[in-house]
Amino acid sequence: MREYNVPSVRKLLFTAVLVSATALSPLAASAETILGALSKAYQNNSSLNSSRAGVRVTDEGVAIAKSGWRPTITGSGSIDYSSSHLNARGNAPGLNRSISLTTGNFGVEIDQTLFDGFQTRNNVAAAEARVRASFESLRNAEENTLFNAASAYMDVIRDRQVAVLTEQNLQFLTEQARAARSRFEVGEGTRTDVAQADAQRASAVAQLSAARATALASAATYRQIVGDEPGRLRPAAPVSKLLPSSLDAAIAIASAEHPAILATAHLVDAAAFSVKSAEGALLPQLSASAGVSSAYRHTQPPDFGAGQDGTTTSASIGATLTVPIYSGGRTSALVRQSKESLSQARIEVDVSRDTVRQAVTSAWSQYTAAQQSVTANRQVVAAAQLALNGVIEERNVGQRTTLDVLNAQATLITAKINLVSAERDVVVASYAILSAVGHLSADRLALNVTKYRPEEHYNAVKDKWIGLRTPDGR
Repeated sequence: MREYNVPSVRKLLFTAVLVSATALSPLAASAETILGALSKAYQNNSSLNSSRAGVRVTDEGVAIAKSGWRPTITGSGSIDYSSSHLNARGNAPGLNRSISLTTGNFGVEIDQTLFDGFQTRNNVAAAEARVRASFESLRNAEENTLFNAASAYMDVIRDRQVAVLTEQNLQFLTEQARAARSRFEVGEGTRTDVAQADAQRASAVAQLSAARATALASAATYRQIVGDEPGRLRPAAPVSKLLPSSLDAAIAIASAEHPAILATAHLVDAAAFSVKSAEGALLPQLSASAGVSSAYRHTQPPDFGAGQDGTTTSASIGATLTVPIYSGGRTSALVRQSKESLSQARIEVDVSRDTVRQAVTSAWSQYTAAQQSVTANRQVVAAAQLALNGVIEERNVGQRTTLDVLNAQATLITAKINLVSAERDVVVASYAILSAVGHLSADRLALNVTKYRPEEHYNAVKDKWIGLRTPDGR
């Protein structure tokens, strides 16, 4: 395990937190923006790149299905060599001899399916539907990745700000503990005041340690999703201009455009074509074949096999009709199984609609609540600051105790942390709404990225007859 110098780490972390939490810092011009982080996630996220590779795998299903329309060509060849020795009785001269025989067969055959009960046509249609479903699933994965990146970005900002506030709280409580001890030494305070101040300070030390650990954990999550270390991060604003006008409008948009719903709808099409393909196995099958072959024979010595040596070439052409009568119940079971899969796929569309509707409603409610929480917590912070200042003045003239000051400080710090969390929630909830309605895309956010277009790979492979290399040269 790698070792770190704890004081240095704390100093660097506090500096980074302070810079990220200060919107008017002169260094903010070079800080990362939330759209910049989303652009990096769009390009670098390993899970998203894995989903893209999965779509390319699905693309090849169309070429595989189309192979049922194309001929198959096979070549064959064989060669045999044998040797025998004849030993005449009595060792008569001229009757002892060795004979060798060489034979060979070579040929090429072409087979072409003429009719397969429309199985190939339906297999191709099902494969194309699965490709369309994979496109929508990829779009859904992109939206999830962008939302996770936005959430991780705001988590880092929030946790760094909480660490700063906790650091400031510790400094304040340290000064209060020193002041309480000074007052006790001159007889103006009690030992209880000192003990209370020391207890609050010790608690603040533990809170600071936990806050720093949380900030480091958020940075690690950011690195996992975005693919880069979080440096200086600019404060982000909610994407209010991109949101629907109302909850009902958001639900309507999501029901019509969310990629998860569209993906399951395409899978229904694929399941329907699979049913037809399974039923096609009950129909007659017709195929044609043609071939050319050559047979070779050579005997040594030649006079032993005279009249039989040489090469014979032949050609053939024919057609085969197969009529299925009974397959032990296998074909019927496959048809029933395909129909049940179709029924399940239709239900999955309803499941997706219900899930999307719940996500939209939840995100919209969280966005509204977070907006109200920001307004309320700003008022709480202002009031708590005034109260703390007043309690300190009253304590100085003997009208309040040290415990009153500590309680007022705790209220202020809690209010500031709640405000930071609410500001984070507003931004994250706005991105959650965009994701829930299916509009959290690189195009709508105007991200500075090269858009990944899955249809380019699909168009490159769907009609390939031959070739082992992938379109990118692998």
